[in-house]
Amino acid sequence: MSKDRRGSNAEDIVYVRNEVGPVIGYSADSGVGIIQTDGFTFKDLNQDGELHPYKDWRLPAEERAADLAGRMSIEQIAGLMLYSKHQAVPASKGFFPATYNGKPYAESEVEPYALTDQQLAFFISDNVRHVLLTTLESATAAAHWNNHAQALVEGLGLGIPVNNSSDPRHGTDASKEYNAGAGGDISMWPESLGLAATFDPQLVREFGAIAAQEYRALGIATALSPQVDIATDPRWSRFDGTFGEDPLLSTDMGRAYIDGFQTTSDGGESSGGWGLGSVNAMVKHWPGGGSGEAGRDAHFGYGKFAVYPGNNFNEHLLPFLEGAFKLQGGTDKASAVMPYYTISYKQDLVNGENVGNSYSSYLIKDLLREKYEYDGVVCTDWGITEDEPAAVDVFFSRPWGVETGYTVAERHYKALMVGVDQFGGNNDAAPILEAYQIGIDIHGEDFMRKRFEQSAVRLLKNMFRVGLFENPYVQAEESVQTVGKADYMTKGYEAQLKSIVLLKNKQNLLPLPKGKTVYIPKRYRPAGTNWFGAVTPEIYDYPVNTHVVNHYFHLTDQPEEADYGLVFITSPDSGFGYSREDADNGGNGYVPISLQYGAYTAEDAREQSIAGDERDVLNRSYRGKVVVPSNTSDLAMIQRTKAAMKGKPVIVILHLFKPAVVQEFEGEIEALVVNFGVQDQAVLDILIGNSEPSGLLPLQMPANMRTVEEQCEDVPHDMDVHVDSEGNAYDFSFGLNWQGVIRDQRTASYTRQR
Repeated sequence: MSKDRRGSNAEDIVYVRNEVGPVIGYSADSGVGIIQTDGFTFKDLNQDGELHPYKDWRLPAEERAADLAGRMSIEQIAGLMLYSKHQAVPASKGFFPATYNGKPYAESEVEPYALTDQQLAFFISDNVRHVLLTTLESATAAAHWNNHAQALVEGLGLGIPVNNSSDPRHGTDASKEYNAGAGGDISMWPESLGLAATFDPQLVREFGAIAAQEYRALGIATALSPQVDIATDPRWSRFDGTFGEDPLLSTDMGRAYIDGFQTTSDGGESSGGWGLGSVNAMVKHWPGGGSGEAGRDAHFGYGKFAVYPGNNFNEHLLPFLEGAFKLQGGTDKASAVMPYYTISYKQDLVNGENVGNSYSSYLIKDLLREKYEYDGVVCTDWGITEDEPAAVDVFFSRPWGVETGYTVAERHYKALMVGVDQFGGNNDAAPILEAYQIGIDIHGEDFMRKRFEQSAVRLLKNMFRVGLFENPYVQAEESVQTVGKADYMTKGYEAQLKSIVLLKNKQNLLPLPKGKTVYIPKRYRPAGTNWFGAVTPEIYDYPVNTHVVNHYFHLTDQPEEADYGLVFITSPDSGFGYSREDADNGGNGYVPISLQYGAYTAEDAREQSIAGDERDVLNRSYRGKVVVPSNTSDLAMIQRTKAAMKGKPVIVILHLFKPAVVQEFEGEIEALVVNFGVQDQAVLDILIGNSEPSGLLPLQMPANMRTVEEQCEDVPHDMDVHVDSEGNAYDFSFGLNWQGVIRDQRTASYTRQR
């Protein structure tokens, strides 16, 4: 045994190294000491000098968790069941107001990693031990924040550490609620849809292994990912967070992702694949959220219903049952599952309930827990227990199906009784404690105590397996060396290159000679509102970093001087399927979600919606209504560039966040390159041939909006696809390289016969 005492800022962490066994890390100021027995060292977490089973790292995680759960008060277990609202470091970059000694961050004169007043309150008063981290100022700030939080809770009660978590943060776009930590100094990879476009599960497993090392260096031990919903409706706003629409590809990618995150294979393994390099994966969203009616999303009341007109519910379970629950790396199955907000409409075959998935006895208890024998953590999606907002388009709580007839505490009780363990986005223990009392009145205290301990064991087991009880601390200097290190950046960039799909290359125009003169039109986006309802400004600027472009081409703003026109666009963005203006003018509020760039009239939409409710409207049909995408100017930009180039080649670079109807412009251009969220230089490296395109479409590109309206929200591969001027069909698994259509082991393995 040897001691290593290192202080940094307000931290004073002591490390004790067992000759055989884990390093013990504790704060010299927390009051926690060590216990020595049989030549080994253990952390005296509750400071009573006794080696209780939960302190003994030699014992299995299950045994330690059961011992600790039995020692916890109901108040402590209730805190363990909480998963915090989004927390940024420093809090000035977060979604929610926070203070430091009563002052906002800008006036507080504290370090960026200081704990906020609100964090101190939920750690101490509400016993919160699971935290969702979003924007982190730096790896250094993240490491110090983690250490401050761990030192605080280590000295409280039983010494239970903090289990920090993150939504995906390895992409390049941090503008979305479920991707808020992306970008920055961490290694950058394609979005999940781009990972899917590689059709390479081994690459995805490597991503998971690298991402896990960066997460642990930031003090993060749980990933709120992957999103394995099969995106069977092409209009869904969360399409790009999935592995696409194919069940088999999503299954293989999801399995590889989780194996990468959860498996420790560098010598730090402790048991069954778990170890100090492991990160718990919370797979989502059970039983699949990709079939929202007409592509609407359940973050909002207008999108609460998932529908199954193709009777294809069971296929949506495959990425869970055959992927997330059948891992190959030794950890058996994903350590946690998150149900989606949606009401899986008319899928409860036992009780006939139409309630949000986390409240469904059929979906959670009967299927997930009993039929499929899942005994890991079930955590609700964020914010499902508070009362519903005043209008269906307000971003707030999502108690779908239990909006009326339930108090906040009764919603917690209902979810607990169907098998939920944890409540996302809730810092307040009071409603869980009230739910406990409700249960006592119905079942008696012995029953409720046992039920709470059951969840506590599941939650604690995930913390024991990754070594948090022995050493939850990270060293800032090592974090800086790990997060975004050169090798990880290179691997991520190589994955970006592999994710890019070449769809059209007329007369083998690509690759282009380096150093040629190119014209790139500026892109216009009108002012609007984002996901959260906040106003976004009008933008008219280059859609690509011109400094990067100048390393590859000579850039001109005069098309007559250019050899080629490069037009950068995104998928059509026509909103989320609801219009307050339409509702205010006497309509039902429901409007189309269009995948074409020009104005769209929904002549082929359903006359009667599949789902609806009396709290809003029974018929959510939008037939005959017109919608114009906010980026309809992308189409005009292509047309203007084509005219200005006077017959010289035009290449379109399309960032897909969901499928698009390209028939409006494809016949007028010479080349079409698709990406799913990559750095500018990755696209340019493809254009000049520094790298050969190898990506394949993980989705179908619809021929028109009629086929979009006629497809079934729950069925993959059921659209007529676009056929381009070269005779190529933009179907699932299609892609070109310099020789032509790609046909390899990937296409042989994943292409489905239609």
